[in-house]
Amino acid sequence: MIAIRHQRTVRIGTILFLFAIASCAVCSAREHTRAELIQRAEQAKVDDQPKAYTDVAELQLHQADKDYKAGNSYGARAAVQDVATFSSKAVGAALRSGKQLKKTEIKLRKMQEKLRDIKRTVEYDDQAPIQSVIDQLEGLRNHLLEKMFHQKSK
Repeated sequence: MIAIRHQRTVRIGTILFLFAIASCAVCSAREHTRAELIQRAEQAKVDDQPKAYTDVAELQLHQADKDYKAGNSYGARAAVQDVATFSSKAVGAALRSGKQLKKTEIKLRKMQEKLRDIKRTVEYDDQAPIQSVIDQLEGLRNHLLEKMFHQKSK
């Protein structure tokens, strides 16, 4: 009888311990802030910077979408401009390193699509800055595509 109680106590203790570990894991997996992502991108190796900078750009794109939906066009415009800035940094790092060209181009294309979707839902005055960033992303994508296909033709 005592052995059975001991086994149950050990099982309950083990379950509680695993629950505590899982809770800690969830807390540590929280979303990273903009500042943390920027710091990581700046400190990353050049080969890893394209992904790090596109992560920041995607975060800012998500923030712009939330801000436009909330009616905060001023904050959304700043976030949209950050999309262009960090996308440019990602492309620069990809071109310097010669790594992650395709992945960076794909992410930029997806961000362009999202910006087009956002542009369709905002006020007329907010459409021009969004279109400007869409055009900038197109230019950045063209640089990547030229680099990718230029290397293959050599």
